[in-house]
Amino acid sequence: MLWRWRSHKFVENFSFFPSKLQSLLAIHSLSSPIEFTTKDKPDNWFSSEFARNQQVFGVHKTVILTPQVVQTTLQSCHSDLIALSFFLWCAKQPNYFHDRSTFHHMVSVVSNLTRRFETVQGIVKELESVGCVVKAQTLLLLMRIYWRGAMYDLVFEVFEEMCNYGYIPNTYARNIVMDVLFKIGRVDVALRVLKETQAPNFLSFSTAICNLCKMNDFNNVKDVLRSMLSKGYYLNYETYSLVLNCFCKFIRLSEALQLLGLMTVSGAPISVNVWSILIDGFCKSGQIDVAAYLLEKMVESGCSPNIVTCTSLIKGLLESKMASKAFEILDTLESKGCYPDLVLSNVLIDCLSKMGRYGDAFEVFSSLRERRLIPDVYTFASLMSTVCLSRQYVLLPLLISGMAIEPDLVVCNSLLSYFSKAGYPDGAVDFYNDMIDRGFLPDKYSFAGLLSALCRLGRIQEAVNVYFGIVRSHPHIDAHIHTIIINGLIKSGNSHRAIRLLKKAASEFSLDVVSYNVAIGGLIRGGQKGEAYALFSRMKQMDIPPNKHTYNLILSGLCKDRDVNMIKSILQEMIDGNIELDNNACGLMTNLLYKSDNSLSGFRPQKADSLWNDGHGPGVDANNANLAMDVDDGTSSCADLQDAAFSVG
Repeated sequence: MLWRWRSHKFVENFSFFPSKLQSLLAIHSLSSPIEFTTKDKPDNWFSSEFARNQQVFGVHKTVILTPQVVQTTLQSCHSDLIALSFFLWCAKQPNYFHDRSTFHHMVSVVSNLTRRFETVQGIVKELESVGCVVKAQTLLLLMRIYWRGAMYDLVFEVFEEMCNYGYIPNTYARNIVMDVLFKIGRVDVALRVLKETQAPNFLSFSTAICNLCKMNDFNNVKDVLRSMLSKGYYLNYETYSLVLNCFCKFIRLSEALQLLGLMTVSGAPISVNVWSILIDGFCKSGQIDVAAYLLEKMVESGCSPNIVTCTSLIKGLLESKMASKAFEILDTLESKGCYPDLVLSNVLIDCLSKMGRYGDAFEVFSSLRERRLIPDVYTFASLMSTVCLSRQYVLLPLLISGMAIEPDLVVCNSLLSYFSKAGYPDGAVDFYNDMIDRGFLPDKYSFAGLLSALCRLGRIQEAVNVYFGIVRSHPHIDAHIHTIIINGLIKSGNSHRAIRLLKKAASEFSLDVVSYNVAIGGLIRGGQKGEAYALFSRMKQMDIPPNKHTYNLILSGLCKDRDVNMIKSILQEMIDGNIELDNNACGLMTNLLYKSDNSLSGFRPQKADSLWNDGHGPGVDANNANLAMDVDDGTSSCADLQDAAFSVG
């Protein structure tokens, strides 16, 4: 019967094995050959079998035992039991260690024997029947084979067999069991094994830390690292990089800098990779200035940054609207012969298009061929985004002509968005159906593209049916999906139905401010300002704070109604929340000042001065000028704001 895992009994039975297997603590990928003469060969039938396989003749002929020779002999064995016996015999030879490829070969051998004899105990008895003396080393080698073959239940079964023979597992055996416990998700028990190991070595801590980093278990990584240092062990370079990456991934940058200090004190090399991880961590946290400072310190220390190091920083600078600094770094790299690779090229195309520099983005794409870079799916997706943002849809067939791209879900979603935005919603629906037929599993972006296309085609009821099917099968779907169907209903003239759906969705799912903005804009556009104000109040009750767009939408409706008291109330909320007016709201209010008998001129608290300077708020983005209202006729133009509030696909 297969051994079954019982955590409490398993941990209680652990104790430290003394020096009996200390020679097995070293792991060698290759070993120096050993020699023996056939005259002095052991009185064992393995030696004669080995000699026959090597075609050795003569009394004093020298035979050299190497991993390559051993593996050749194992492969020629017709019996799995003989192969395992020979493997164990070789391991007993002085100064000889099996390499990884030999262990890999033995996985299939031992797997066959396990199927034949059913249990580890059955294999052990068969070994004894052919004269193999079972010792602690025998069982440890079996454990290592099962471990390499990911046969984790059998690792535990070998451990139990060790106990049955009266052997006490040593640190190496405990390390194997601890690693298996991590891999099967028993983190708590694995940490108990580490804690109760009487003489943990470097591999004990390293195994625990590596597994915890892969599991993103930040807190336990810190605890094990602290314990490791208290025992006098330091991380090696690979483990330092793993831990540093884990800290940066969770934006625990103070701990990352402390680890950098530890590396400096302990004399560990601070490589390009270490600097790159740190710079990337600070960029992702939005601390671009610190990332740039680290780059300067990196250069001062004599370590030259590469393309990977600078990719994160350039991306962060471009996203922070610091294009001149980003291109300065890029020029410096190119002057030293480091030209953008495909990853950085994709980043440049994406960031430049989002900045509105579509010509520069297309130029980067066009330069790929002369730099002998082959576009991948991410290049294609970034290019599609650029085409859609620039509305130059006719360029796509010309740009992608001759591109050999193996489509994945990212590419398919990009094409869905393209078809819909380029005015071919029928093509988007057909393409979605083709995706499903080809076996693609749709995600939230696929659903967004499909719903958007159906709404553009006027197939509202079908879109609603698809929407309800999506939320039933994906109850935690992104709020963007709810926004799309609400927008589709409003644009088709079904405002009341849209509000009912929004209220139902708000009670069951997580909505965001964009969903409410779209609904409020649609209601104001349809002349249902009372419903819009009620929805504005409702979103605050639902703990969804209105943003700048929300307030400016509400102001547009209030200005049209000339509701001065409400305007004063909304303006006071904006002042308290340090929220700016946009150009169009200021224009409408200025227009109202001249036309209204109840002038707003009395409402000029000192804090509000910035809202009225030169007829517009400070820092107004000129690109938002077309978002909300038309000043000339005093009417709201909320359709543009709705389109700006969210991007379909």
